[in-house]
Amino acid sequence: MLRNKEFGRFVILFFALAAAVIVLGFLLNQEAGIIAAAAAVVFGAAFFLFTKARYHNIAKISSQIDLVLHDADRMELDGFDEGELSILNSEITKMTLRIREQNDALIKDKQYLADSLADIAHQLRTPLTSANLILSFLAKAEDEEERQAFVRETEELLVRMDRLITALLKLSRLDAGMAVFQRVRIDVRELILSAIRPLAIPMELRNIDLALDVPEGAAIWGDFVWLSESVQNILKNCMESAGENGRIEIACTDDALCTEITIHDSGAGFEAPDLPHLFDRFYRGKDREGAGFGIGLALCKMIVTRQNGSVTAKNHPQGGAVFSIRFPKGL
Repeated sequence: MLRNKEFGRFVILFFALAAAVIVLGFLLNQEAGIIAAAAAVVFGAAFFLFTKARYHNIAKISSQIDLVLHDADRMELDGFDEGELSILNSEITKMTLRIREQNDALIKDKQYLADSLADIAHQLRTPLTSANLILSFLAKAEDEEERQAFVRETEELLVRMDRLITALLKLSRLDAGMAVFQRVRIDVRELILSAIRPLAIPMELRNIDLALDVPEGAAIWGDFVWLSESVQNILKNCMESAGENGRIEIACTDDALCTEITIHDSGAGFEAPDLPHLFDRFYRGKDREGAGFGIGLALCKMIVTRQNGSVTAKNHPQGGAVFSIRFPKGL
């Protein structure tokens, strides 16, 4: 308390004024001087005790803040009466809670980043290891047909890695907030046909029957390119699930509340433990040995939710999986 310069200046000023008043009192008469001296002592003592108590509370707050800075679990700032210190206590408590929440979020982000990097490394290491083995076989192969087969396998692995890297770059753009979504009126039929177009040949080779039921004039608001990517990722998942001679049904409902796109495949559907994690990054569930990366559905959800929509997945009562993309009207 005495180290505070403002308090020191006030003490000097107080003693100077008290001395002046006491001298003036004695000049008038002895009783006035004694009263002035007694009043100065009482007032000074009361002020000293009051200020000491306030500095004690401030020191308590300071020590608690120091504990928080050193990762203490909680602050103990109870017992303050109404007033400036109570307000200060309340504001510091709010700030501490906010800092702790941000610190927890940073820890989770750090752990998530570490897990993601490990997943990415694993996803890339697998095709790279396979490519290295194939190249070693290719160097030893003497038969031309065998060499061509090894070359085709290597090309497929490179394409696989290219798809993975492209998806990861899109995810990173969304995470960093670098993706700028356009907001234009999109015809739903045109959007779905755009998503189907790159998959038309693979669907034909697998003899997948595709049914489309979209009412004329059905429209949503958003970014055409990104939403086409989102629908295409769901279609890829459905195409893998439906398999040879499968069926995919795409329907749209448009009412006063929302516009909803549903995509239903004839596959085996989802395992119950997988349902809560379908849109988690790198989650592949029972299909861990499949060709997927566990990125497509996560990317799909990010694209849709960033444009005020929602996407869900569940098992259809008649079998297979059904995805629903919903955009409420008026947003």
